[in-house]
Amino acid sequence: MHYFRFVGGQLCCEGVSLAHIARRFGTPLYVYSQATIVNHFQKLQTAFNGTDHLICYAVKANSNLSILRLLASLGSGFDVVSMGELCQVLEAGGDANKCVFAGVGKSSEEILFALKRGIYCFNVESEPELERINKLARKMRRMAPVAIRINPNVDPHTHAKITTGTSENKFGIPFEQAEEIYKRASRMPNILLRGVHMHIGSQICSVDPFEAAVRKMIPLVAYLKKEYQIDFFSLGGGIGIVYDSALASGQPQWWEREEAKKILTPQTYAQRLLPLLKPLQMRIILEPGRFIVGNAGVLLTKVEYVKRTPSKTFVVVDAAMSDLIRPALYDAYHEIVPVRKKRARMIKVDVVGPVCETSDTFCRDRKLPRLVEGDLLAIMSAGAYGFAMASNYNSRPLPAEVLVNGQRVALVRARQRVEELWAGEAIAPWLK
Repeated sequence: MHYFRFVGGQLCCEGVSLAHIARRFGTPLYVYSQATIVNHFQKLQTAFNGTDHLICYAVKANSNLSILRLLASLGSGFDVVSMGELCQVLEAGGDANKCVFAGVGKSSEEILFALKRGIYCFNVESEPELERINKLARKMRRMAPVAIRINPNVDPHTHAKITTGTSENKFGIPFEQAEEIYKRASRMPNILLRGVHMHIGSQICSVDPFEAAVRKMIPLVAYLKKEYQIDFFSLGGGIGIVYDSALASGQPQWWEREEAKKILTPQTYAQRLLPLLKPLQMRIILEPGRFIVGNAGVLLTKVEYVKRTPSKTFVVVDAAMSDLIRPALYDAYHEIVPVRKKRARMIKVDVVGPVCETSDTFCRDRKLPRLVEGDLLAIMSAGAYGFAMASNYNSRPLPAEVLVNGQRVALVRARQRVEELWAGEAIAPWLK
């Protein structure tokens, strides 16, 4: 669920009108709901009550310092994939001893930095990485805690670009090689085998692939626990979210509709997996990202022009693929909602941005009420992989970010100034 509602014909984030926020901070603008983030984290926490577990929020989904500070205050650990993300977590008050470090290409600098800060565990993706970690730990005279990422070769039936658990992907060690690589790792003098890790993909909306992967992994995990005394089994992340809440059409929100019974919830996830996991008597680590923040954010944008051609009506807005790249990159669906309810006739439109690319399109042939210049739109469910994947393409400054808590609003990232676009650049001496 999320805390974006129409009140008196105005779309609000918790207790604040989005139109008011747009007037105050301008557009394009990311707006996040604190209550939604807390609600989703606590639902996952509650679902695993009674089990030794650690939720490690996937920082790549949204790395704003205020969101990281909020999650740290709730007791969250963190899943990081770069030194930069680990630094952000530490700056926000997170604990390195509750962080797992993932990623297929960890540099020596990143490994050393994480070891110095007391990282809880490295999720190791390859044998060369394992050897590098052992070598660097030996130089530091430390033991490096690792979990090896095992690829269970289970197809989650999600988008090809966010599938990570099959033999065709770059991630992890093949399941068939798992025992051998743990044996080799156990002989490395500066490696501490702490756990085993898997992650089969993202935006998975059925519990079945998770159950299939866990069932396949359990005999291996039990063996590794007995043989090497590992402490935890990490299930990775991947719980999907609903991108169409029917808010735009005025229908009941998804959690109020009959089809909500088919949505993957933390309760369903835990009910199916915990009976399999409890006999292991190990800590369970979860690495959600999108599930925590995806529905918690919207991208506010303003209509600049309405362009009509013989075959199309284009609604040109001030947000672009440089602000939210998911539709261009994945053909991803995002609900688009006028911030003020309109009784105008519904027409089919393409909502497009100003960037010089045909792919700078948020939707095609979407039915929306007739829009005019100056109307505000909310691109929903943009809290995950929105700002985190934003760029300066076409020399566009990055948008601002705002966090709402009840009736309180805080600017948590200032809009980038144009002059900052070339900060750090220099004109070659022979061109001066």
